[in-house]
Amino acid sequence: MYRIFVSDDMGMLDGLTAALRNRTNQPVEITAEAIENADRLADRVAETEPDALVAGGLTPVDAGVLSATELDLVARGGVGYDNVDVETARERGVTVTNAPDYCCEEVATHAVSLLLAATRRVGRYDRQTRNGGWDWGEAPAPMRLSETTLGCVGFGSIAREAATVADGLVGETLVSDPYVDRETVAAYDAELVDFETLTREAELLAVFAPLTPETRELVDAAALDRLPEGATVVNVGRGAVVDDEALAAALADGPVAAAGLDVLPTEPPVDSPLVGREDVLVTPHGGWYSTAAQADLVATVADAVGAVAGGEEPAERVTVVGAD
Repeated sequence: MYRIFVSDDMGMLDGLTAALRNRTNQPVEITAEAIENADRLADRVAETEPDALVAGGLTPVDAGVLSATELDLVARGGVGYDNVDVETARERGVTVTNAPDYCCEEVATHAVSLLLAATRRVGRYDRQTRNGGWDWGEAPAPMRLSETTLGCVGFGSIAREAATVADGLVGETLVSDPYVDRETVAAYDAELVDFETLTREAELLAVFAPLTPETRELVDAAALDRLPEGATVVNVGRGAVVDDEALAAALADGPVAAAGLDVLPTEPPVDSPLVGREDVLVTPHGGWYSTAAQADLVATVADAVGAVAGGEEPAERVTVVGAD
């Protein structure tokens, strides 16, 4: 009997139980609970002794959880690993997988949608007309997109898709990513520059970077102050890559005219300085969402669990870290 513990804390894995039973070539016992507390999760893992743990985006897989039983696998139901202690997993020989490509098109499209809506003041105009107004001059004048520079912070698969979509809309595209070479960036009709140059020149700043010790609050007060006057900031990466207090200040008194955010440092937000502002669009971390993306995510996670349960390597479309 192969035991699987599923913590679908964000409700993204509808249909996973059936998919796990179909893809795991042996009898399975599945425990499904949405747990966002590490101590509680460690207790439940110790009680149920699963072979595999499926972790949603808010499921904290820390050293205590990883030490609670002998796990074969942690299957992250999403793109990043920021809620998984990968170093402890590696030390304990636990394989960790994710689903890096299931929503690439959706998040890229969402990023460009936020960029367009924020720059063209769509949310602000909509709220005004709902309240009986009819004044296009109430908001700061938008920039002409074809005369703007798009700056991508991070240039993984989602950012590359977004750059492709935006290519016919913006004047030029700059990229800051220490893990990407110039040739790769040039293939997307973009230029690789350092982060300081990017933030000096990009009227449209789009954040795609994952959350790591190096990227936490990378977009801080100094970076925001360098942006050209009237800039737009979009974040579809991780909320904590942007200093939310600094962004609020840059919107109030600095060069930033508008922002579009699909991610926040705390989700759902609590006393956010950004939610509710006239110059900020906020969506509920839904950039990934489509029927096709949800089905692809479930299939990717189930395939990874099924492969490891059968003593095989996970499929190529799954990024694997942890055990060698």
